[in-house]
Amino acid sequence: MCIAVFMWETHPLYPFILFLNRDEYHKRPTEPLIWWEGEEILGGRDAQAGGTWLASSRDGRLAFITNFRELQSIPQAKSRGNLPVDFLQSKKKPIEFAEEVVKEADQYNGFNLILVDVRSKSMVYLTNRPEKTGNFVTQVSPGIHVLSNANLDSPWLKAQRLDHNFKEVLARYGKDELPLKEMVGQLMMDTTKDDLSLLPHIYSPETEYDLSAIYIDTTGPQGRYGTRNQSALTVKSNGEVCFYERYLDKDRWKENTVTYQIEMTTK
Repeated sequence: MCIAVFMWETHPLYPFILFLNRDEYHKRPTEPLIWWEGEEILGGRDAQAGGTWLASSRDGRLAFITNFRELQSIPQAKSRGNLPVDFLQSKKKPIEFAEEVVKEADQYNGFNLILVDVRSKSMVYLTNRPEKTGNFVTQVSPGIHVLSNANLDSPWLKAQRLDHNFKEVLARYGKDELPLKEMVGQLMMDTTKDDLSLLPHIYSPETEYDLSAIYIDTTGPQGRYGTRNQSALTVKSNGEVCFYERYLDKDRWKENTVTYQIEMTTK
């Protein structure tokens, strides 16, 4: 489970702004933010399956993924975390890659995937659990969006809360540069939980209640589960990328920031 809020092609200084919490079992091995695949991909890494929840590349492309909350799962499903990596390695346009994945979408458990090419101003939302009247692939419109564990911009209470708080925090800074570390603390550490009667009622009431916070920390039959990685990623109009990560390492929070430059003109 994860939750992300992002702004696309709306801010005067940043074409793209993202804040994301990754929730996972604490026992699952994870590698923190680093360049990998021959210094071509930047992101944290799931050391068990080899994929990622959020990664970017030097050519101005990035991708992030969340699981879809559901009861049934495919025992031998393909790893969803490989999808962001496959996109960054493919060099395909977001829409081209998304349409290819649709052909084998039934081989994955439920997911939501955002694919971005900043240079061509292209953002695509791909899910293999579309709404009854929806599509597998959708072009994302400029503005603020929240992605949790249902369809993009679904009105879950935690998503609405994050959307509201993001707008409030943005208003404080106006057109100025954004202090990513401080904003992670302001936005992504929220432990507010919602009334049981207002939750999605997919899992048990106790589990739904624990998962209703933006920042999750709970213990169940399979061990401790919760927010292990917090990321903030911005792209400026001049192509400067700032990727900040805060992560748990043996119950201690550590952090890292990587900045790099992309060429904003397409070849």
